[in-house]
Amino acid sequence: MEDDIQEEVLSQFKERRLGGWQILQLTAGTGLAVYAVWAGILMPGFRRVPLKLQVPYMPASRAQVSNVMTLLKGRSGGIADLGSGDGRIVLEASRQGFSPAVGYELNPWLVRLAYFHAWRAGQHRSVSYRREDLWKVDLSTYKNVTVFLAPSVLSLLQKKLLAELPEDALIVAGRFPFPDWTECEVKGEGVDRAWAYHIQELRHRYQSQDKHEKNS
Repeated sequence: MEDDIQEEVLSQFKERRLGGWQILQLTAGTGLAVYAVWAGILMPGFRRVPLKLQVPYMPASRAQVSNVMTLLKGRSGGIADLGSGDGRIVLEASRQGFSPAVGYELNPWLVRLAYFHAWRAGQHRSVSYRREDLWKVDLSTYKNVTVFLAPSVLSLLQKKLLAELPEDALIVAGRFPFPDWTECEVKGEGVDRAWAYHIQELRHRYQSQDKHEKNS
């Protein structure tokens, strides 16, 4: 599925040289097309998703991307962006040397838009956007995970991350923090704020709590 989407998007642009005005037209057209499909086709299906799992698309700002990357500074290896939207976090992570840089997004139109952005930036061979349900993704190989999700989803995601991530993994949440976790570092202010969490510290804290409860 991922390869089919990538080839479909790239084939539309490989054979022609685009000027600035053409790229602007394509970008605007893509955005309008995404909105039209969302309003007419995807939104009715979205309403059938349980309310607590609904995650509306809100692109990350430049400040948010910068804050996330600052919290990841000095780290390396693979990175997974859960609910990757138009792919800008994955794209910037790839530019800064993370590999593999993978985004997981259920909305097929956003996956196509992400690949278009990657192609325009000359990074389409360095990133991967997969149309997969994040709840079914195996995260055990990722040492870096980023999330821009609603608080109701974050509360459910905590258990999966604690169970699957390697001991040296770092999680960065943008826009909203994990409701039950204590962050190790915070960057930015207001809506641009990002929170970092070391999985090892979180597990140690939970183990200490469980031990205390058993002894009490």
